[in-house]
Amino acid sequence: MALSANGHISLSMSPAGQLRGSVGLAGKDWRVVKFGNGELMGMKLKKMAQVNVGGQNSKMVRQRVCMSLTAASEAKFRDLDLQKRDARTVVAVILGGGAGTRLFPLTKSRAKPAVPIGGAYRLIDVPMSNCINSGINKVYILTQFNSASLNRHLARAYNFGSGVTFGDGYVEVLAATQTPGEEGKRWFQGTADAVRQFDWLLEDQRSREIEDVLILSGDHLYRMDYMDFVQSHRQSGADITISCVPMDDSRASDFGLMKIDNKGRILFFSEKPRGNDLKAMAVDTTVLGLSKGEAEKKPYIASMGVYIFKKEILLNQLRWRFPTANDFGSEIIPASAQEFFIKGYLFNDYWEDIGTIRSFFEANLALTAHPPRFSFYDANKRMYTSRRNLPPSKIDNCKVVDSIVSHGSFLTNCFIEHSVVGIRSRINSNVHLKDTVMLGADYYETDAEIAALLAEGRVPIGIGENTKIKDCIIDKNARIGKNVTISNSEGIQEADRSTEGFYIRSGITIILKNSTIKDGIVI
Repeated sequence: MALSANGHISLSMSPAGQLRGSVGLAGKDWRVVKFGNGELMGMKLKKMAQVNVGGQNSKMVRQRVCMSLTAASEAKFRDLDLQKRDARTVVAVILGGGAGTRLFPLTKSRAKPAVPIGGAYRLIDVPMSNCINSGINKVYILTQFNSASLNRHLARAYNFGSGVTFGDGYVEVLAATQTPGEEGKRWFQGTADAVRQFDWLLEDQRSREIEDVLILSGDHLYRMDYMDFVQSHRQSGADITISCVPMDDSRASDFGLMKIDNKGRILFFSEKPRGNDLKAMAVDTTVLGLSKGEAEKKPYIASMGVYIFKKEILLNQLRWRFPTANDFGSEIIPASAQEFFIKGYLFNDYWEDIGTIRSFFEANLALTAHPPRFSFYDANKRMYTSRRNLPPSKIDNCKVVDSIVSHGSFLTNCFIEHSVVGIRSRINSNVHLKDTVMLGADYYETDAEIAALLAEGRVPIGIGENTKIKDCIIDKNARIGKNVTISNSEGIQEADRSTEGFYIRSGITIILKNSTIKDGIVI
């Protein structure tokens, strides 16, 4: 339908039979727009066209048509914004991590993403929950080291009977495997190599709608709407976008830093710079959205290890541009800065890399703060995990201060201070727990089993009477006897006492999974 300057109207039908209109006014270049109700709009314009276009009614025609066009244009822009937030066109790839040597001995028999956190969760629940809350329902998890417990948890927590709905999406574990040929005999050599070995999945029938690939780490603690990240990436037109956090001088040297221009484009990277090299990496973080005062306090930006690639760019880099590169963070992305458009996306909220024993310990205890910088208690953006159907905890004559006690636990006449107590924990009379992360247990022992163990002089799961524990991580199913003291009073920083059931890492005592600390032992 066209309205010319002299008021004549012509109608045309689209192939689908829908009324479409293009309106031309003198001196204006109007594009084709779609009206929400074509029939009604046509009737109004036809009625207006019958009046004298030379008088006041002509102005009314122009005014009403312009108003209709403005509304249609706004609707079109809204549709474009919705298209940029279409989660159906995004696939998430969660990296299961390497051997986790810095988290040893917590990774002695489990992958990093399977390490428990916050009393009732596992690290993998963080990126999985962020995906679910962001509407992303297509997820791959790449695993290699000690993946049995991780696979078991994923199967229990994110299958179709768990209460979490993925619609037409999927959650699939992609385990490292060998294939025919010389190249197929290698295990994953790094983050990029892991994705490369399964890049064919990005071209199969299920991935035909995928436009962008979200690369995530399985050992970080944060809450993030990934679709805000995706929308920013698409609006900027970047080939790769890196999520980054602002840093002050005290922590900047512990991370890989990025240099950006005044439009937020990443120019180059520097891995853990110090001294003058660190000062050279200072940037104006107001470019990414920080206030002037905050930007002065945090003049550096560090990569979170969270990336989004255009699918075709990612495939090109893995197969042709960097076919021998094994890692995203240290190889592909730094080498791409001069050749591709890489943008920074500011995430100015809580984020912690749970990569060491010290960071794991401090991140858990930080959950007990008032208020905590990160909390699992958010009804709108909840954290999902395995449904265990455990009863509420039973607390009898105890004092609990600044602590978290998870479900299914039994606490009797004890003092819990600034600690995290995991699921199915059993803490007996006159126990004092301070600055301690107790991961809990995988199963219960019945009263009869406990009585039989005590009668034989053995130790049941949990913590026995009159035991004092401080600055400690107690792994699952640990058996700590009566009258035990764990405090590392000598301030030892590193020790390997695995034959006795514990390690000391960064001054923190770690009681091993399934280990036994006999009555009266002093550590």
